[in-house]
Amino acid sequence: MKISRILQVALLIGLAAPVWAGRKPQPETPLSTINFLIVRDENGKPIRNAAVVIHPVDAKDRQEAGGIELKTDLDGKAGYDGIPYGKMRIQVLASGFQTYGDDFDIGKPSVDITIKMKRPAQQYSIYQDHPSDNSNQKPK
Repeated sequence: MKISRILQVALLIGLAAPVWAGRKPQPETPLSTINFLIVRDENGKPIRNAAVVIHPVDAKDRQEAGGIELKTDLDGKAGYDGIPYGKMRIQVLASGFQTYGDDFDIGKPSVDITIKMKRPAQQYSIYQDHPSDNSNQKPK
């Protein structure tokens, strides 16, 4: 009984070997740890519960499918271990602040990113006077 079990295992290994034996080993992709600090632009205080979204970007600067969403803690910090090297699109969304977005080239084992979030700016209106704008003056 033991001999037949050993024979079965040997046959399974022998039959399975051709399936994976010819494959080239994939190179190990280096991974990075990214640490974020999200703060207010006006005073440097941390922003808690901000959403930090990370998307890989391809060679044509197109955002690839799949991504990671993190939330900042009380100290405005968030981090992720296991981001592959390459270009990443980072977006930060926080209630009461302008949405932030930029591409970062990740190429080190550990990357620290500090993002300063700004308050929304006042909308520009054609119905208000703008002293620095000379385009509304009539030619003489």
